[in-house]
Amino acid sequence: MVVLRAGLCPGLTEEMIQVLRANSVRTVVDFVSSDLEDVSQKCSLSYKALVAVRRVLLAQFSAFPANGADLYEELKSSTAILPTGSPSLDQLLDSGLYTGEMTELMGAPGSGKTQVCLSIAASVSLGLKQHVLFLDSTGGFTASRLYQMLQAQAEDEEEQASSALQRIQVARVFDVYEMLSALQEVRDRLSQQAVSCTGPLKTVVIDSVSAVIHPLLGGRQSEGETLRWGLRLMAKCCGVSVWQVTNQVTRDSSTGLLKPALGRSWSFVPSTRVLLESKGAAWEEATTRRSASLAKSPRQPTGMQVELDIGNSDVQEPSPATPTEGL
Repeated sequence: MVVLRAGLCPGLTEEMIQVLRANSVRTVVDFVSSDLEDVSQKCSLSYKALVAVRRVLLAQFSAFPANGADLYEELKSSTAILPTGSPSLDQLLDSGLYTGEMTELMGAPGSGKTQVCLSIAASVSLGLKQHVLFLDSTGGFTASRLYQMLQAQAEDEEEQASSALQRIQVARVFDVYEMLSALQEVRDRLSQQAVSCTGPLKTVVIDSVSAVIHPLLGGRQSEGETLRWGLRLMAKCCGVSVWQVTNQVTRDSSTGLLKPALGRSWSFVPSTRVLLESKGAAWEEATTRRSASLAKSPRQPTGMQVELDIGNSDVQEPSPATPTEGL
């Protein structure tokens, strides 16, 4: 997800970057995965210079082997668990959101995904006094609803809710390039240990990633691949919890079960997947009851299910469920 920029490595000049961008080579992944002979011809750049730049980028950004003991110690020292504000959802996620991982919430339109995102942002900001970045690609973010949630949780409603609201940064991104740019800016600030002038960032909420990836399906998808793995790398390297929302689900033609719309290639990116469904009948538009079931988890059994009341923040006890297949 690292965007090509001047000074990234010797030989990578601003003039070269402009020519590469004009030919859809925007990131390190784009560059090192390209056919350099083809790039040299299209961009009228020196093949030798391109090879030298790629050699440096591979040395700078490639992974180096590490033993299991070192990785385990690093995990213990760097991982934090962030409560979602819902005891039932926390139990489903084995205590809450884990930093260094991506958690995905999927569901049909109207299933309450944005409400859950707002609730998590409120919990992290108010309860933990940590900063949240909310990337809104659908226009679904509602400041008044978020403020209501904060007031409901705060003891000193006005002062605490206002302070918590200031710790939630909102960026509206309506295409993959804007989202990549916003995420790159976060990585740069985290690497410089200057997340903001007021405090640390622990959670990134994206509502939704499918809205910016779907337009790429069937066409050039390198930007989508960059976003997929960039999100995962940002969670791993920067120690934040990425609560990512897939806005759509489809029904499998062979099994009749719901499955995420982004398909199999995306399924390897999130560590945990939660399916959110309405509990009431289709005509009961006012119902706030939701069923949250675990479709993928490195810690919990698949198929575990809880009930949530989105509107009143009233949480029901977990109930057994048939494992969700085909997700």
